[in-house]
Amino acid sequence: MKDKIKTINDSVVTMSEMVMPNDTNNLNTLFGGKLMNWMDVAAAICAHKHCNKTVVTASVDNISFKAPIQKGDIVTLTAKITRCFNSSMEIFIDVKAENHKTNQKIESNTAFFTFVALDSKGKPSKVPLIKAETSEDKKLYDGALRRRQLRLILAGKMMPKDADELKSIFD
Repeated sequence: MKDKIKTINDSVVTMSEMVMPNDTNNLNTLFGGKLMNWMDVAAAICAHKHCNKTVVTASVDNISFKAPIQKGDIVTLTAKITRCFNSSMEIFIDVKAENHKTNQKIESNTAFFTFVALDSKGKPSKVPLIKAETSEDKKLYDGALRRRQLRLILAGKMMPKDADELKSIFD
């Protein structure tokens, strides 16, 4: 049986939230943990749409907060799969905020999440492959193996000497 190949657009998720008073810290800006929760939810929906299975968060790469998001702002999160491996999927999340007074949009955050698909017994389960179609998606797809190898090294699951894709950037 041939492996099913899906496009990145098949599972893109766009989610919007308004920053309410209970979402803020003592500076009236969005609490970072709340944003991380929204990012995880958007990534989980994206991963589920791709494989139609139960998915769990396996890892989150560095999350940098580029600009504060104010109370009342509208936050838009876009999640898309960058690459699939056997049972895991790398998801890229882009976060933008729209100022509720000026309608000015700012780039707030980006991050890479890794999700694993599970079967009915809670064991890792194979996911469909992904096809990158745009130049931006191809760039993310090409970098995904390097990011994966780095994550595996940092988790102690791969020896640096075995990370051929990472070594190639230094040759």
